[in-house]
Amino acid sequence: MKSPRNHRAYWAFLGHRLSGLALGIFLPAHFYVLGLALDQRARMDAFLKFADMGAVKFGEWGLVLLLSIHMCFGLRLLALELLPWSSARDARLSWISWGGALSLFVGVIFALGVI
Repeated sequence: MKSPRNHRAYWAFLGHRLSGLALGIFLPAHFYVLGLALDQRARMDAFLKFADMGAVKFGEWGLVLLLSIHMCFGLRLLALELLPWSSARDARLSWISWGGALSLFVGVIFALGVI
């Protein structure tokens, strides 16, 4: 018998949950930096110089990838809950592949600097 944790739907659930947690952890730092832009111009300029480093750029790519994973797998969940399907299994499996492919596509486009 196949383990329920070794299934594409489980991995989609895990990707959605972990990307949401990571984005939730990132939000306070994001709001802090936005606050710097409003109140402390010199510290914001120093942060922008820091943000030009390669590791930080890689982190930005990771955030965009997390955001697209969270969005695609969240849309999959909405489709499963709100749309009529002849079989939930067909919908569950087909949306996982498309969501993962779209997330990778968005990550590659961002890495190439198109957006």
